[in-house]
Amino acid sequence: MAKDKARYFTFLIYPESIPADWEMKLELIGVPMAISPLHDKDLSSLEDQKFKKAHYHVIYVARNPVTAESVRLKIKRSLGEKSVALVQIVIQSLDNMYLYLTHESKDAIAKNKYKYNRKDIKLINNFDIDRYITLDVEDKDDMLNEVCDMIDEHDLANMRELRRFIKEHGSKYNLPSMKIINSVLRSHTGLIRLYFDAVYQERRYGLTDASKDNGNIK
Repeated sequence: MAKDKARYFTFLIYPESIPADWEMKLELIGVPMAISPLHDKDLSSLEDQKFKKAHYHVIYVARNPVTAESVRLKIKRSLGEKSVALVQIVIQSLDNMYLYLTHESKDAIAKNKYKYNRKDIKLINNFDIDRYITLDVEDKDDMLNEVCDMIDEHDLANMRELRRFIKEHGSKYNLPSMKIINSVLRSHTGLIRLYFDAVYQERRYGLTDASKDNGNIK
């Protein structure tokens, strides 16, 4: 394996190759991890419609930069010699990898992969995806534009409506938690207020889609 070091890793484990108390054993390692729902409906290909061997995806957050080999050996000592497969450094963003646990990432959606229930993700040792999401200026601008578009397209008139909408539909737009979104919106409250006010005014004066097109308020 490559000797590159990192803090974020992902690997596969198979139910038939791990002990019954595997979750407790992983917890005793002492680092944050996120475990996917059991992937038992993944197709090997769309043509033959055969299922892959059932497996779990695990995200592993090391305390300090380590090698993939170091992570593999630690998991083997905990779960057994044949317990772990395909230990890899997370190259893409960790939030995208987290979305992949349930096939809600953009690449999984594009490939029409089976979507698993987010409620079935298991979090170990205080894993919190919000801690590991870092946004650059471009990411923040993109997220702000996405939120403004949602307010405009779905006629959201206040922060409560926005929160409820994101809670229900945020995964469709590949948005992170409201905690992360708030950190972006906090420095743009004036702009967001203008969007909310515009929706409120349209509601108040009964502006229809037709009158929007004509630029007239009815």
